[in-house]
Amino acid sequence: MKRKARILLVDDDVSLLKLLGLRLKSEGFVVYTAASGAEALEWLEQERPELVLSDLRMDGMDGLALFDRIQRLHVGLPVIIMTAHGSITDAVSATRSGVFGFLTKPIDKEALRKTINEALAVSLPAVADDWQQRIRTRSPVMVALLEQARRIAPLDINVLLTGPSGSGKALMAKTLHQASPRQDYPFITLNCGAMTEQLLESELFGHIKDAFAGAVADHPGVFVAAKGGTLLLEEVGELSLSLQNKLAQALAQQEVRPLGSLKSVATDVRVLSSSSGDLVAAMEQGNFREDLFYRLNVVNLNLPALQERPEDIPLLARQALEQLKQRQSTQVTGFAPEALSMLAAASWPGNVRQLLNVVEQAVAMSSAPVINVQLLESILADKGEEFPTFNEARAEFERLYLHKILRMTEGNVSQAAGLAGRNRTDFYKLLNRHGIEAGLYKEKRSR
Repeated sequence: MKRKARILLVDDDVSLLKLLGLRLKSEGFVVYTAASGAEALEWLEQERPELVLSDLRMDGMDGLALFDRIQRLHVGLPVIIMTAHGSITDAVSATRSGVFGFLTKPIDKEALRKTINEALAVSLPAVADDWQQRIRTRSPVMVALLEQARRIAPLDINVLLTGPSGSGKALMAKTLHQASPRQDYPFITLNCGAMTEQLLESELFGHIKDAFAGAVADHPGVFVAAKGGTLLLEEVGELSLSLQNKLAQALAQQEVRPLGSLKSVATDVRVLSSSSGDLVAAMEQGNFREDLFYRLNVVNLNLPALQERPEDIPLLARQALEQLKQRQSTQVTGFAPEALSMLAAASWPGNVRQLLNVVEQAVAMSSAPVINVQLLESILADKGEEFPTFNEARAEFERLYLHKILRMTEGNVSQAAGLAGRNRTDFYKLLNRHGIEAGLYKEKRSR
């Protein structure tokens, strides 16, 4: 069922706020209200509505100032401005700054409905379910990534999810599945680095004991079990070359042959794969098949490390707390402001997964309704000796190395590639993999 659109209504006239709120609710919208710009921003720290409807003239923070702040928090969130002091100058100023629409009080009912519907046509996701709400973010990097995910979710193409361990690749995969036409069929995950080669081959393709007993396998394997749905192959870079070859053949022929079987079984799955390692480097070193890479990597979604989206840390911490409160009985209701500041400033080598673990520990250990900074200090101190994986350490070294060499050459890619012992094409691939723009260093030189 398609959910109702959520509107945040902002006005310092409390009576008008109540009246307009009732009108919008009668139109079938979910309405939240705020009596000031500051109160609206506090609400937006917790949720993202589909639309903000704000008064222009308000004490403290006016509607345009609120709009500017909203655009930094939620890129692309439409804002409609209302005012009892309507003028051509106000309307031109508002629309030029990116405000979606401008309405003059008293609000005309039809004009309000028309403007809201036009704004919602822009902001509501193309899919009918609530898939995007699974991944909350205020980060422009993540907003852009989610928009890319929204566009490719309905397409029956394979997607490679990359990014450091714990950055949310499995959640993104589940999100893609739930926004696809395959959402009513199975979603199955197989970790390619968690079992022996023989067991992994059986899990992938299935096996039967007696080749003459029939086509039905004793163990069907994930390709058959996920029929009609989505298969996520986690840490696909851990596959042996032998299994890579069999997987490439299965994807090319769209069929698998269970171990011990004389017959092949047709497959009907969408394959998503993930890797926290560098598959391009593995391919260059001969450790990952090129044909398999391009079959898996029709589209690449690269999830950022948590340190690259620090504005999301308080949001994710609150979300984790709310989810824990739904699953278990707890007296904890929130975080002290200093505690949230500490979380935002901490380094997170384990990324989102580590943050969620810290919140869970804090909830279990807290003796007060509010999680305080002292408790978080003790939990984070205990985790100070966590050691990165080899792939994480190598990726971090590459990133720091590229930044250093670009500073040395002031953004000259040819010189940087020469110093690194790479050709320009390979060097550009490295830069793209880490999201580094050589042009930024050229700008520094020209100042």
